[in-house]
Amino acid sequence: MTDPANPAPNALCAGTTHDVTNQAPPLENYNLFTVDVALGEALVRANAGWHRDTLVRHGAKLGEAATLALADLANRHEPELHTHSPRGERIDAIEFHPAWHRLLALLREEGLHALPFAEPRPGAMAARCAGYFLHAQLESGSLCPLTMTFASIPVLMREPALFETLRAPLFTREHDARDVPLAQKRSIMIGMGMTEKQGGSDVRSNRTEARPALAQTGRGAPYLLTGHKWFFSAPQCDAHLVLARTTGHDALSCFFVPRFRPDGTKNAVNVQRLKNKLGNRSNASSEVEFFDAWGVMIGDEGRGVPTIIEMANFTRLDCVIGSAALMRAALVQAIHHARHRSAFGRALADQPLMQNVLADLALESEAATVLFMRLARAFEESQGDGVRDGNGDADTALEARAWRRIVTPAAKFWVCKRALAFTGEAMEVWGGNGYVEEGPMARFYREAPVNSIWEGSGNVMCLDVLRALEREADAAQALFLAWRRAAQGDAVLSAALDRLAALLNGAPGTREASARRAAQQLVLIAQAVLLREGDGPRESADAFIATRLGEHDADCDRVFGTLPARFDHAAIVERALPSH
Repeated sequence: MTDPANPAPNALCAGTTHDVTNQAPPLENYNLFTVDVALGEALVRANAGWHRDTLVRHGAKLGEAATLALADLANRHEPELHTHSPRGERIDAIEFHPAWHRLLALLREEGLHALPFAEPRPGAMAARCAGYFLHAQLESGSLCPLTMTFASIPVLMREPALFETLRAPLFTREHDARDVPLAQKRSIMIGMGMTEKQGGSDVRSNRTEARPALAQTGRGAPYLLTGHKWFFSAPQCDAHLVLARTTGHDALSCFFVPRFRPDGTKNAVNVQRLKNKLGNRSNASSEVEFFDAWGVMIGDEGRGVPTIIEMANFTRLDCVIGSAALMRAALVQAIHHARHRSAFGRALADQPLMQNVLADLALESEAATVLFMRLARAFEESQGDGVRDGNGDADTALEARAWRRIVTPAAKFWVCKRALAFTGEAMEVWGGNGYVEEGPMARFYREAPVNSIWEGSGNVMCLDVLRALEREADAAQALFLAWRRAAQGDAVLSAALDRLAALLNGAPGTREASARRAAQQLVLIAQAVLLREGDGPRESADAFIATRLGEHDADCDRVFGTLPARFDHAAIVERALPSH
């Protein structure tokens, strides 16, 4: 019989069955910006190199263990709706974990809510987008009110009297979490309310009605709104841009609806419930009803959809960035894991098939990065109803207009779609560890669908591409001529352009049915051109073109990890995440 006081030398203590080995350490205390070679190169090409030092500081802050922990806390402690006070007053307050407010404070401290408008200079849009991309790798839910606030600014600037009262709290880099009237806020956030339960993307079917509050009507006049919104994004925002129908008008108008009336009382925007969502759980999304809610008409009466579409154009760009950021975050985690995990006698990252998967993911991620940075530049070069660029070059500005009006919705369709397959593949690199909620991969995967669905599903984006090609024929021609020049000497890229032209020039009855294929082909060509003209290795561009536009013509069934063996997979992975 064994003496408990003198166990056998090899006996294990109770509860200790093995040593923990062959587990990747957490990826923390690293700089998100300095390890991203492609982003740094794109920043310089976009005339935003002056922002590099800020991004180095920002990237280091986001990579700290304490900052990374905020994302987990904000998503585990979800927002709670309190419709009434203890005294029975209707308050519709949303309670958030402190981590949520810290995330919003980080975003505002970097000026990501207003930088190009508050501090305009060449490259400001790209600088802001690069910073947004870094934060989006940390946490997605906090981006929603931030991106809507950003996108509302160019719309509100068209209303001088209203904007003058909002300028300071919109532009400040302070985060003010208090739920008080606009006049008392040091900083504000703006949301949007478009969709209703009977219409979804078909906002022209909206039934919310607006009647004049006074004798004055039209732009700048106060109205009382009655109706509902099925997806009311970020109900805790200080005001929302809302679509409603005025008496006698078939077309919708746009209204600025604050949380509080001018007299300081709560506005009659009642939150019915918070949405129980697949992902984006740190952020509150809601259903609301208006009971004579007070609002001010912005834009001309009956021009609500064009008014709010300007806001939506900016949010589309942020959807592209947000999805590209999820891809980048998942890629970095996958490479880090593969370098620290061994199987069958050697590190995963050194095994040929795993190298192929990681390299293929790396190409996809870099292509998404250079694409959104080019779009950011286009938003700066092409402004308002005209075209211009910093050097007064009409052809360059016309091309920029095409990137903004035609490529942006196509990119929103394609990059957001690719994020779903991408995050799933990256999760698989982690194996079972990726499928559990203790790590970030499950959260990335749950976040991936939202950008594809929000503000225009895939079909809406692709149909918008067709409309933009028709309405912006001169810009489209300038873009395609530029791509033809870039494709000279590249048989695969030239053939892809031929296929796209044939698709777009097909019979009118087939164009709509082929809209997804056209948008996909357009984005892949755009990415191929950018990689070909960029600062990265020629081989990376060749590998992307061969596998996305080559023999299989970007077959939708293509899986990651099918790069031809002739390409240097290890070098592509090393560029994506330098090992030293």
